[in-house]
Amino acid sequence: MWDYSEKVKQHFFNPKNAKLVSDANARGDVGSISCGDALSLSLKVNPDTEIIEDAGFQTFGCGSAIASSSALTEIIIGKTLDDALKVTNQEIADFLDGLPPEKMHCSVMGMEALHAAVANYRGEVMADDHEEGELICKCFAIDDLMIKRVVKANGLQSIEEVVNYTKAGGACTSCHEKIEWVLDEALAEMAEAGIDVAAVARAKQKVTVAPQPIAATAKPKMAVVSDANDPEQAKRIALIEQVIDEVRPAVQADGGDIHLVDVEDHLVFVSMSGNCSGCGLSGLTLANLEIKISDALGETVTVFPLQPSREDAEKKEATYDL
Repeated sequence: MWDYSEKVKQHFFNPKNAKLVSDANARGDVGSISCGDALSLSLKVNPDTEIIEDAGFQTFGCGSAIASSSALTEIIIGKTLDDALKVTNQEIADFLDGLPPEKMHCSVMGMEALHAAVANYRGEVMADDHEEGELICKCFAIDDLMIKRVVKANGLQSIEEVVNYTKAGGACTSCHEKIEWVLDEALAEMAEAGIDVAAVARAKQKVTVAPQPIAATAKPKMAVVSDANDPEQAKRIALIEQVIDEVRPAVQADGGDIHLVDVEDHLVFVSMSGNCSGCGLSGLTLANLEIKISDALGETVTVFPLQPSREDAEKKEATYDL
């Protein structure tokens, strides 16, 4: 399980500026609920001074996503737009006294939302649908330009780090070869520019919280784990369903419901219905569920919310509680 700093916990359980700014004149939306994380950042900018007078966020995601969004608003309120644009994802992590390596993508999402909001205020058109960059990860819609930006800003040197910071390659893993090519290109560009990658990495790692040691378990192989003929997988699914059954009464009390859809390696896919569908606060439920399932299995898992159509559900080899 991940070891979160006290500041992360504070901003998760008592987030600052979790709201939609009523008189906002700038807005930035990044991510996608279907991919597991989404953030909408709204700003009230003084048109004469370009100072950010108020900021609010609505996020759908894990506890680190909520904490990072909260921290971002605290950092940028009172800054001019130009100064706010200088804020890096590492500064967001530093403000929280560090994030687990596996959760650094949450701070990157905050930085991307800020850039989108400023572009919206200034009437600039952000490159969309990867018109400028090549789409690398189809699962999370990450292009090569974003990967290069994050690699250079944080001194990343491995595919694992790229996955942690961008989520690219974190699902099906089929794009890992492309990620390696982009990583090599970014490192070559840094070397050509005389940038010491190792020095950048050391500076960034000073405050990053290391994950807490987990009891050794056999790493599951990548497979269609809904195969009921696999005894170990059947045991994992049974434990996951047990945890979801424990959480379900509280969810149903709020007019919603949650069901297990499928399990693939370290990814747990669930569907949320009723009042939970599309609700920003459901991120709290998912974060809590992620922690409980990780504890039950003795391994780190990521919970992704899905809203599958009936047709999609029928295509699954095995579907649970639908």
